[in-house]
Amino acid sequence: MQTDDERRQHQRRTRLTALIVACALFMQTLDGTIVATALPTMARDFGADPVRMNVALTSYLLSLAVFIPASGWMADRFGARDVFRAAIAVFTIGSVLCGRADTLPFLVAARILQGVGGAMMVPVGRLLLLRTADKSEVVGAMAWLSMPALFGPILGPPVGGFIVTYFSWRWVFDINVPIGLLGIVLVTKFAPDFRDDAVPKLDGWGLLWSGLALALLMTGTEVGGRGMVDPWVGRAVIGGGLFFTAVYFLHARRHPAPLLDLTLFRVPTFLVSVLSGTLFRVGVGAIPFLLPLLLQIGFGYTPAESGLVTFTSSAGALIMKPAAMGALRRFGFRDTLLVNAVVASLLLIACAWFTPQTPLFWIYVILLTGGFFRSLQFTAYNSVAYADVPRERMSAATSLYATIQQISLTMGVTVSAAVIDVAMQLWSHPHPGVPEFAAAFAVVGVISLIAAPASLLMPRNAAQDMSGHVQRTRP
Repeated sequence: MQTDDERRQHQRRTRLTALIVACALFMQTLDGTIVATALPTMARDFGADPVRMNVALTSYLLSLAVFIPASGWMADRFGARDVFRAAIAVFTIGSVLCGRADTLPFLVAARILQGVGGAMMVPVGRLLLLRTADKSEVVGAMAWLSMPALFGPILGPPVGGFIVTYFSWRWVFDINVPIGLLGIVLVTKFAPDFRDDAVPKLDGWGLLWSGLALALLMTGTEVGGRGMVDPWVGRAVIGGGLFFTAVYFLHARRHPAPLLDLTLFRVPTFLVSVLSGTLFRVGVGAIPFLLPLLLQIGFGYTPAESGLVTFTSSAGALIMKPAAMGALRRFGFRDTLLVNAVVASLLLIACAWFTPQTPLFWIYVILLTGGFFRSLQFTAYNSVAYADVPRERMSAATSLYATIQQISLTMGVTVSAAVIDVAMQLWSHPHPGVPEFAAAFAVVGVISLIAAPASLLMPRNAAQDMSGHVQRTRP
């Protein structure tokens, strides 16, 4: 039994670890929201279509998805602290190169390097936190982890808009350098280290098959769905991705220690978190791409004006964090995920009704409230996913969960861009406008709404040791 003093020391250590990991997450989320705000200006410099500039977002997310599967093995083999520190360094170097880009291909290559660092940075950081925290501390630790990281989306739009309007878009990448250096110092000085003594050999074939599957599936969806190549080429690339997906499934069934452990789907809470969370993230992943473009292209806002509106969504998320534990304790994971998904998705669909004539008051209300409920949903997903995963399988769980998480976020950008392209063709519009962005918000919002019934696959009393929820029985 721990004494009260030992318990308080453990809680302080957990919170400190969460804050250190949040430093890296802050850098990543700040980068994503700043880049989205700067896309129209970058498109003018590169002479590219603003909508097609989403390749700067999807190339980074694609790199994340391809390399994340190896993150758990890397942490076990070389030590979570050393891998986490190296990942921050790689991400920072990639940021410097992005700021030096003078062509779109150069930018895409630098973003891919950033993705290699991000692929190790966030899942390994989350692993550090999960191995430090007790189960009863996980929800609170995830809230602590998310609190500083939420400042990225809050600061990203207004800071990015200010930088792009009054300085140069290149600064939106250079801002990562001091944050990255601070993160390296904090990790070196304070982060605990975890590594396994007996680590199986790297599943190299699994890394190859999963990498090919993810790369081809996401590339085929991107280029085929957006009309960038002939339809048969897109279908062929997707077909190749499905083929290598099947190859990986066959490989994983025979391998004693597969890179992505698919047997984790036998854990009900993990399965529901992945299934429901994937659908929900498709909708949410589209927001950083759609909202700045709607405001700047559809409404004619400057980047600075766009940023001042966009940050409201993340501000709502920040307001929610103190309430997360209370909501889960009162209603439990299943009921919270079920009802909250409906509310958050309807608020996302409501963005389809935004026009230049919509009063700013109502835009702020919808974005602020939507951010509140989306943040609660993510806190619940990210906690319950690991509720029943044994500690010795936590590395495998974080790798698999983070891989699927990034795929769903990438699909959000890809699906919304595809809807815009299809709507332009249907309505014979040479350039995207408010109707095209409205269609995209509606489609991704409906996809997000499907996450609600998927939560019913989870028992009502799931993860009670995390939430503290006690189901009342009728007399």
